[in-house]
Amino acid sequence: MKRSLISASTLALALLAGSAQAAEFELKLGHVANEDNSWHQAFEKFAELVEQKSAGRLEIQLYPNSQLGNETDLINGIQLGIVDMTMSGETLQNWAPKAALLAVPYALRDSAHLQQVAGGELGREVEQQITERTGLVPLTWFERGARELTSNKPVKTPEDLKGMIVRVPNVPLFVSAWQAMGAKPTPMAFGEVFTSLQQGAIHAQENPLSLIDSASFFEVQKYVNRTDHVRSWIYVLIGKRQLEQLPEELQQILMESAKEMQAYERTLFTQAEAELEAKLKEKGMEFVDVDQAAFKAKALEAVRKTLDAEQLELFNKIQAI
Repeated sequence: MKRSLISASTLALALLAGSAQAAEFELKLGHVANEDNSWHQAFEKFAELVEQKSAGRLEIQLYPNSQLGNETDLINGIQLGIVDMTMSGETLQNWAPKAALLAVPYALRDSAHLQQVAGGELGREVEQQITERTGLVPLTWFERGARELTSNKPVKTPEDLKGMIVRVPNVPLFVSAWQAMGAKPTPMAFGEVFTSLQQGAIHAQENPLSLIDSASFFEVQKYVNRTDHVRSWIYVLIGKRQLEQLPEELQQILMESAKEMQAYERTLFTQAEAELEAKLKEKGMEFVDVDQAAFKAKALEAVRKTLDAEQLELFNKIQAI
C-alpha cells in the first residue's frame, strides 16, 4: 500500500485524484510563479533529479500559478499537513522576524554580497529562526532580481522624486524608505498597478525586471531607473514534519537534489536577467543610471529607524560583510 505524506482533505484529494500511483512517497510543492518563470523550471529539474536518484520511490508533484493558494496559504498549508513544500521570502517575517532581512532597502550591495550573506553564517541564522518559529526547513535559496523604479520621467537623484506618487507593496519598511528618499509612496495591491499608472493615479512603481515585463508595465512606463534598491533571496521550504517522515536515504537525496537545483536555477536566473533588459529595451523602455549612493544614504536613515533591535543587529552584521 502506498504511503503518502499528504493529509487527506477535499482539495488534496481532488488535485491528486488523477496522479500516478507508482511512487512510494509523494511531496506536493505549491508556489506562486508561472510555468515560464525560472523558479518553476528549476522545480521541474528538482522533481526529475529526485525521481532519478530515488529510483522512483519519491515523487515531487508541482502546482504552480498559486493553484494551492498564495504564499501565506501555502505556509499555513504546510503547517496543517495539506501541502508539503513551497517557496517564500520576506513573508516569513510574520512568523520569524529575522526573515524581514530578506528584503531590506540597500541592505545588500550587489549579487556577490547577497550570495555571501544568504549562503553564509547570517543566512543560517535566519534559516534557524524560520525552522524554530514556523516548522519549515529551508532546503536551498534562489536570488531574486533587484527591484528597480519605473517612471515616465528619468529619475537620477532623490530630488527627482519630488511630488512623485510611487506604488509600493504594503510593507511598512518600503513606505518609510521611499518617503525618506523623497517620493510619495502609496501601498496598493499589485493587480491594481497597471490601471492606476494608465490613469495617472500613480506616477511610478518598483519591481524586479521580470515583473516589469510580465505585467506589461512597458506599455504605461517609459523609464527603468536602476535604483537596485532591494536585493533579496527566497527560500525553497519543506515542512520539518514531512521531511522527518521520509526515510533517511530519501532525506539525503532531497538535500542533494536541492543543491543541484540551486546551481541550475542560478544559470537560468543569470541568463533571464540579461534577456529581460534587452527585451524591455526592445519594447521601448530606456534604462537610466542613478546616483545610488544618494538614494542609499536617505533610505538607510529610515531603515534604521524602522527595524526592531534584533533586526537592526542582523542588518548591521550584513552591512559589515
